[in-house]
Amino acid sequence: MRSPSFGAELTPDAVIAQVLERNPTLAQMAAAVHMAASRYPQVTSLDDPTFSSWVAPASLGSNKVNDSARFELSQKFPFPGKRELRGDQAQAQTAAAGFELEDAKLKLVESVRAAYAEYFLAVRALEVNDEGLKLLGEFRRNAETRYQTGQGPQQDVLQADVEVGRQREARLGLERARTVAIARLNTLMSLPPEAPLPPPAKKLKDPLPLPGVPELRARALSRRPDLEALKAKIASDQAALALAQKEYYPDVEAMAAYDSFWQAADDQQRLRPQVGLRLNLPFRTGRRDGAVSEASAQLAQRRASLAQQENEVAFSVQETHAQVRESEQAIKLYAETILPAARENVKSAQTAYVTGRVPFLTLVEAQRSLVNLRDRAYLAAADYERRVATLERVVGGTLSSPTGAPAVPLPTPRPAKGGQ
Repeated sequence: MRSPSFGAELTPDAVIAQVLERNPTLAQMAAAVHMAASRYPQVTSLDDPTFSSWVAPASLGSNKVNDSARFELSQKFPFPGKRELRGDQAQAQTAAAGFELEDAKLKLVESVRAAYAEYFLAVRALEVNDEGLKLLGEFRRNAETRYQTGQGPQQDVLQADVEVGRQREARLGLERARTVAIARLNTLMSLPPEAPLPPPAKKLKDPLPLPGVPELRARALSRRPDLEALKAKIASDQAALALAQKEYYPDVEAMAAYDSFWQAADDQQRLRPQVGLRLNLPFRTGRRDGAVSEASAQLAQRRASLAQQENEVAFSVQETHAQVRESEQAIKLYAETILPAARENVKSAQTAYVTGRVPFLTLVEAQRSLVNLRDRAYLAAADYERRVATLERVVGGTLSSPTGAPAVPLPTPRPAKGGQ
């Protein structure tokens, strides 16, 4: 497969498109959907008709009886409703496989956006590190000037060298984080881990208006693919129960035959037509009772699993919504209050140091605080991206889309009928 072209900047949408196109997990699950769909014509078809023939060797050449032979054609017919129920079961299993494929896509998109956030954070942290080193270089020159003019101690210069070393050490970890983030993105796209990638966008998307919890919970319960997959499996279990109940009724085999066995030599009618029916007698109810009991228990288990999953979805919506709100407020706080104050603090400390009003350590602490707060601001932005991705996976789709429809239509199960 040809390597993709991303342009000057790497965007989350570009990575998502490549992952959905190239990821082998999705190809594997798409094949599973096709396999499930191929079951329908197999389970709804009638068995092949059978043809039988007999001949009586002793009749051949006899002067007492005619040559004797029998030809028979038969066809089995399941009790009415069985084939339809098998078809319902196959369709429901196909729907479940389709919904599981959609759920896998949602999880992959969440993984991509989380990996992209890590890449963004590593690159932005490296930029902060570079700017910090540049500012420390300026501080060192100020300290050296003051030392050479006798206005400051040599310790200020040495302290500046220590801080430069600390920043360079921190850079080693940031470069490792960038390498790992690139490898993770490449792996998701089925590319070599070391393949080069363009830099991420300079800024992540601004926070969007966030719907309320009741609306998001309603969306999740109506369109989550994993919930729809469970509902499809319940439809399959309902069809399986109805089919097990149908086993109390007999299947029929219709036959038609021509027979000329052991007819007298003077009998002019060589072949005699016959018709008949053969059916099984479902008197052995033990295994049928067990099958119905097993199918009923399976259906009850699946319904309980759906109820449990819906409870977990409701909690996940509440939890993730609160996390997104927290990240929104943190981004606003850093942009409007914390970072402007930290930048002014560095400028004020630098001016005060040059004029000899504060020690060099005060200037270093102000700069160190600014670097740390800028890193935390980018971390808040990356957390917002990750948490929104999780929330969209939890609700089963993008937050900008208020409605959603199941990716695969569910079959309408027929009511379970049958005797015990």
